[in-house]
Amino acid sequence: MIQSQTYLNVADNCGARKLMCIRIIGAGNRGYGHIGNVIIAVIKQAAHNSPLQKSEVIRAVIVRTRKQLKRPSGIIIRYDDNAAVVIDQKRNPKGTRIFGPIAVELREVNFTKIVSLAPEVF
Repeated sequence: MIQSQTYLNVADNCGARKLMCIRIIGAGNRGYGHIGNVIIAVIKQAAHNSPLQKSEVIRAVIVRTRKQLKRPSGIIIRYDDNAAVVIDQKRNPKGTRIFGPIAVELREVNFTKIVSLAPEVF
């Protein structure tokens, strides 16, 4: 579960390294984000010579959470870190590579470009 002020790793090569969640889009009063939710985040750490700078406000989609995810088949999936992929206004990833495992639930919420770039999909 990702909420406001949560730090996330960046799972692509867009130039950002760490994000801090500001708001979950479409969460309403729930206040928590799960895998596949779009968030508004601020960049807390960025690589040198990257197009994205520190303290820039961007959109990202959550791809991994420490909180377990239960599928309808009964399988429980839990990741080692909280991670997100930076996206643009058209919901396409800004990076050209995705690092680490990605949940198959992203395909259900129409992030097929991210799923196709990922090295492993669980």
